[in-house]
Amino acid sequence: MSAAAVEHPCDGEPERPMPQEPESLLESANRLSEQLPGHRVEIIGGVITVAPSPDGAHANALTSLMVPFLAAGLHGEESKVLQAVSVWLPSGPSDYAIPDLAVVDADFDAHVVENNCYAPSAFRLVLEVTSGNYQNDLRHKVIAYAAAGIPVYVILDRKHGRVHVLTEPSTGGYETHQVHAPGHSVTLPDSIGAKVTLDVTALVTAGRPSPKPKPEPETEQAPEPSES
Repeated sequence: MSAAAVEHPCDGEPERPMPQEPESLLESANRLSEQLPGHRVEIIGGVITVAPSPDGAHANALTSLMVPFLAAGLHGEESKVLQAVSVWLPSGPSDYAIPDLAVVDADFDAHVVENNCYAPSAFRLVLEVTSGNYQNDLRHKVIAYAAAGIPVYVILDRKHGRVHVLTEPSTGGYETHQVHAPGHSVTLPDSIGAKVTLDVTALVTAGRPSPKPKPEPETEQAPEPSES
């Protein structure tokens, strides 16, 4: 009897499926992205995170944030202002994030790493507008972006009505962390390539959801007179 014959099952015995290799973290993240259109799937610190679709106030704040960057000429020949472009992170073997807004070198296309992600060295600034998962932006991404050496990290904290500007990245986070309340303006570091000043009041207002209208009380209708 040949060795090949031994490997065949006996008559009536079902063939055993070949064992499959476990799905990698990156494969799991990509599968979730396909299954959850409109959601933002990232891997931060070796953990997959899923952010829900942003609301209208988030989109309004993000557009308001883009205006001063565009007005400063940062979307030109030397740099680009991009939304939702992925950055490959050194905080884990498959880590990547998708910041809401980024200022990158104009040749960022030459710095593709993997999975449509770009090397952090091409990023001058990353910016997040918080949603329901605001703790991820205020904690985990602070460490991840700093470890990647991204020079400037800006956060519009919609929950608390603040703008955070973090600079001087190090292995444990950013050495400088400034928090700005409404009534102040923020001038970002010249390292991004141009002078950009943010109006905190305008941004916090843009990111605040409109109050839901109260339902009108139902009025009782008088009964129609009956025919005698």
